[in-house]
Amino acid sequence: MVKPLFKAASIAAIAAAGIAPAMAKEGDAQVVELRQYKLAEGRRDAFVELFEDRFVESQEALGMRLVGQFRDHADPDRFTWIRAFADMPSRATGLNAFYFGPVWQANREAANPMLVDNDNVLLLRPAAPDLAFAPAAPREAAGAPGGAVWVVIEYLWKTPDEGFAAFFDERMKPALAAAGLKVVGAYVPLAEPNNFPRLPVRDDRKLLVWFVRGDSHAAIEAALASARASPRWRAEVEAPLRDAEERAPQILRLDPTPRSALR
Repeated sequence: MVKPLFKAASIAAIAAAGIAPAMAKEGDAQVVELRQYKLAEGRRDAFVELFEDRFVESQEALGMRLVGQFRDHADPDRFTWIRAFADMPSRATGLNAFYFGPVWQANREAANPMLVDNDNVLLLRPAAPDLAFAPAAPREAAGAPGGAVWVVIEYLWKTPDEGFAAFFDERMKPALAAAGLKVVGAYVPLAEPNNFPRLPVRDDRKLLVWFVRGDSHAAIEAALASARASPRWRAEVEAPLRDAEERAPQILRLDPTPRSALR
């Protein structure tokens, strides 16, 4: 079921409304939404153009952070984006200001027909203090083309706090790094009520999501294969990971859009 996508205004409209851009700070990604959208066939490019023109500064001006937005590499009708907050009270404040304020009204009728489903959302917190996304850098008008991001959703038999989050931080992340694959963030479900129920979130608790970037999908694939073939992985990671996984992980292979901060 498609929910109305709440609309933002253009940069000019934000300035006219007198909203000052919020400054990125330490701890601005302690609460994260991983949002996967299914779009109407053939409408993704139009949606990306609308999103990047109208929905970036309008949200960040209200204290939210757009970590990145992406086209799915394999599915032409999928769009994924990551939105972050300093904490849950900030989330409620920002979402209410954005979704019930004046800035989204002008564009909702353009955005909604492009959406088939926008309810596939995970509400997450860092798996460990050092696994949060780094503080945001100043946003450029458009980044250099290229780059790739993978999002790996590990589906587990138990909640990640029952040992897997620590295992990932202490064993799996270093083994990936040794193969040249830097984890830019790892998150687990936030066990708190959704404080903006107008936007539903999935009630999945037994998972861990990790994020990596590379120069290309082939480079990420090769580095991951190298990690899995290493003696370190086979000795320290392979068996515990196999035991912890309830089923094969879901891997989102993503292409950053022109204005994605994560690329």
